[in-house]
Amino acid sequence: MKKLHVEICDVTLRDGEQTPGVTFTREDKMEIASLLDATGVEVIEAGFPAVSAKEQEAVRAVCRMDLGARICALSRARKGDVDAALDCGVDMIGLFAATSDLHIRTKYKKSREEVMAETCAMIEYAHDHGVQVRFGAEDASRTDLKDLIDAYRQATEAGADLATFADTVGCMTPMETFERMQAIRREVDLPLCIHCHDDLGCATANTLVAAEAGAFQLHTTVNGLGERAGNTPLEEVLVVLATKAGINRYDLSQIGALSDLVARTSGVEVARNKAVVGANAFAHESGIHIAALLEDPSTYEYYRPALVGRERTFVLGKHTGRHAIEHVAASLGYHLNDEGVRWVLHEVKRRSEAKCNVTPEVLRDLLCTAVRGREVRG
Repeated sequence: MKKLHVEICDVTLRDGEQTPGVTFTREDKMEIASLLDATGVEVIEAGFPAVSAKEQEAVRAVCRMDLGARICALSRARKGDVDAALDCGVDMIGLFAATSDLHIRTKYKKSREEVMAETCAMIEYAHDHGVQVRFGAEDASRTDLKDLIDAYRQATEAGADLATFADTVGCMTPMETFERMQAIRREVDLPLCIHCHDDLGCATANTLVAAEAGAFQLHTTVNGLGERAGNTPLEEVLVVLATKAGINRYDLSQIGALSDLVARTSGVEVARNKAVVGANAFAHESGIHIAALLEDPSTYEYYRPALVGRERTFVLGKHTGRHAIEHVAASLGYHLNDEGVRWVLHEVKRRSEAKCNVTPEVLRDLLCTAVRGREVRG
């Protein structure tokens, strides 16, 4: 991966909160914002102030935390929305308008010219109040390229500081994203932002190829929260930037705690096989794998779990080997002879094949029995 000039705008507190059934309290937002800031995220999108008085209060509270990150709020191209954001004391306003024919026809029932005139007037208004203005083209991925570039140019003339390409329905593939971003970079002078949804499972890949094509601000959410299938996961992007692009300014050791916090406050559990933060991300059962890992962890782990605030675990089951039994027994303070290891391994495999979980309690019972030398018949 080539050297990248990027920053992260995490939108967990806004787009992540648009996950069906998710609501963050003011205290939740402040706690999450604090950890995002500790991680080194440059921009935190704290919310959509015009939604409600409580939302405005929560965004204002995050702004008053005096974090290192710049605080952004979302706004439609409406004076009331912009004023609500300004009243919070934000550093940046993400002012968006739909640019695709489908959205303009369905949502606005106005001409493209009218929509852009109203949008540019609000960009000017926000800009005149001394905040950074990020113009977001909603449904950019289904907008004709000529119309999209024209919208960005008008936003530039109105005073926008950044321009967002939003793959609102997650319909892009990596190659499409790369080509589209390159085309826009050739025509638009503003720093570009990429905002991806994961409807086709391409959000992380799309975000990273957009960065390679010249996108500057990468939008993410913790654990990939977001509407429908979610947004680009922060944890995946940060690990790729560290391991592939040599970007080491983020404190990845905060990722585990951040993931756990967002899972708890959102009520949305992380899939066990989720990259980086899932329970199985650093769990190993195969005897062949565990034997090699005990010699050199890099044999079956591309990066160490400690990098992201996690720990390696060995799961005992059908595929477990004697090395795993010996290692786990020793780590728990049990010293088994060869016969004891064979017996415990046999019991673990037997129970696993019968679809009986080898819980920590069951394992301790087996190890105690093996140490005492008792014969157990199943």
